Amino acid sequence: MRIISGTARGRKIAAPPGQTLTIRPTSDRAREALFSILGQRVQQANVLDLFAGTGALGLEAFSRGAGNVVFVDNNKSALDILKRNILLCHTGYSGKCEIRVIKHDLTHGLPLSKIPQNLAAKFDLIFADPPYSKKFSLTILNLLNNSSLLSRNGLLIVEERRNVDLPTGLSNITLVDKRTYGEAAFWFYELSNHANFSQQE
Repeated sequence: MRIISGTARGRKIAAPPGQTLTIRPTSDRAREALFSILGQRVQQANVLDLFAGTGALGLEAFSRGAGNVVFVDNNKSALDILKRNILLCHTGYSGKCEIRVIKHDLTHGLPLSKIPQNLAAKFDLIFADPPYSKKFSLTILNLLNNSSLLSRNGLLIVEERRNVDLPTGLSNITLVDKRTYGEAAFWFYELSNHANFSQQE
């Protein structure tokens, strides 16, 4: 696995040995396609990487000029790999992007109280890459739908197995695109025009 573009371009990032059900990095091909779609959205974006695993998505965003990146995971092996990968990608970096790693079990809710206020009250890009086919994707969609973490012009990207049935919309978010790469797919959600978070803010 490598960082595809940006300040850390070409750097190899560590991945778990063998196959694991809990740490499943996004493939280089799918990641390259995803960031081609995102384009300039990444520049100076506040990024939240949920179920971060190796950090491949958040680190690609960091390399391409994100403003801040917050990684969230609860798996010790994943966090150990993630921290090594952050150090590898940060070596020689002279920019101002701030990175934070949060240990948190997302099946128990979002880590709202653990996100430093100076990093972001809202996020321009939210990546959610939970273990496939365990219904975590629907859980995280519902949690994010009822939070105010996504910025008005932000984008939520969920990676899942291509044949999983995810909703086209909830009360505050709407599916705007879906792209398939092999067995994986990305679902792209934006805030609905009528989204209202007055009770959460």
